[in-house]
Amino acid sequence: MERQNISSGAPWEGTVGYSRAVRVGPWVVVAGTTAVDEEGQTVCPGDPYGQTRYILQKIERALKEAGANLNDVVRTRMFVTQIGDWQEIGRAHGDCFAAIRPAATMVEVNRLISPELLVEIEVDAVCIS
Repeated sequence: MERQNISSGAPWEGTVGYSRAVRVGPWVVVAGTTAVDEEGQTVCPGDPYGQTRYILQKIERALKEAGANLNDVVRTRMFVTQIGDWQEIGRAHGDCFAAIRPAATMVEVNRLISPELLVEIEVDAVCIS
């Protein structure tokens, strides 16, 4: 099977050695994604719902570049810095996935790479069409 690496263009991808997403056959795996824009600025500081929506939009763009879409997502993993925000994060997740209903995990972590970041999400998708 062919491997397709999808890059976001972030300068640290080459330094750290990762891709925004990777497609192998029907599988697309999207790396942990945070609410950081193209200029490296945190989007929606202090707003777990807003950060989650922004992240899912970034993920959707990566999936499209890999030839997939949100309907192909079979699993999501949400890493949150304050589990008390679960309802806002879950509501944003539901805005995108209520009809799709992938397997989902949400866990609290001590911190993410920047203190302004409240959520990091990764997804797995399978393209069968």
